[in-house]
Amino acid sequence: MFTASRSLRPLRQLASWAQEWKVAARILIVDDNSAARTAIRSLLDLNSFHVCGEAKDGKEAIEKVSELKPDIVLLDINMPGMNGVTAASRIRKMYRTKIVFLTIHRLPGTVLATRHCSDGFVSKSAAATELIPTLIRVARSVDGFTRRTTSRHISTS
Repeated sequence: MFTASRSLRPLRQLASWAQEWKVAARILIVDDNSAARTAIRSLLDLNSFHVCGEAKDGKEAIEKVSELKPDIVLLDINMPGMNGVTAASRIRKMYRTKIVFLTIHRLPGTVLATRHCSDGFVSKSAAATELIPTLIRVARSVDGFTRRTTSRHISTS
């Protein structure tokens, strides 16, 4: 039988995992819609992720990556000026930052077109259930994040 508490159990477990590892990856949110940035920040804050900054377009994203050195860039595709795919390609050439696309595009062709310059892809319509697990997976693969959580875990045992 389906119950609300049973369906929320996986999300609670993810929130618990993120809470346990408070040294979560530093995330830069890039979206031209300020309401979307605010909603994403709230979701990440709720799950104990550290948002280190925000940008409204690709050009500003590159500047913020240089300045803030985030572990992960959460990047929209459709933005005025420089779009997310172009920004991701340029970020990849200059920095070791992980990139996760968060966009309204769900077509398989879009996902395939972004594979070369990203570590993850989440449709905005699925963000409530897929964003946190994707960020946890990507964060676990970030070298600095892995070292910080491993040393923290060993020192508290």
